[in-house]
Amino acid sequence: MTIKLENVGIAVRDIDATIAFFTDLGLELVGRDTISGDWADTAVGLDGNHANIAVLRTPDGHGRIELFEYLHPDAIETSPTLPNEIGMHRVAFSVDDIDAALEIASRHGCHPLRGVGTYRDLYKLTYLRGPSDILVMLAEDLKKN
Repeated sequence: MTIKLENVGIAVRDIDATIAFFTDLGLELVGRDTISGDWADTAVGLDGNHANIAVLRTPDGHGRIELFEYLHPDAIETSPTLPNEIGMHRVAFSVDDIDAALEIASRHGCHPLRGVGTYRDLYKLTYLRGPSDILVMLAEDLKKN
């Protein structure tokens, strides 16, 4: 059996704001759609499933995220995930210039949780809250620069 990571799905409050954030960081919008119907109810496990979706990919073509803005049933607000909580909690991106990436993020009102750290002179990295409180890690490989 062959297995390949297809994408990471993220439910969001405002799909347009989230698309703007990720495309400004350099991801490419692959497509958008509105989904509903019996097939969606069955696949996702929600009756009356109706959502706006968007797929974005990284410039290298390997990474994808799928955004969901639920129209029905209503989206359920939760507390923002903390870095030490069990379960899915962040999406991570390699960037060639963390300062430039943080400048872009700040234009969307997104700032590091605490600051930028350096790991063993190998990586500069930080966690920030993106749109809908998505936890995003940005990492710059210091050995590439």
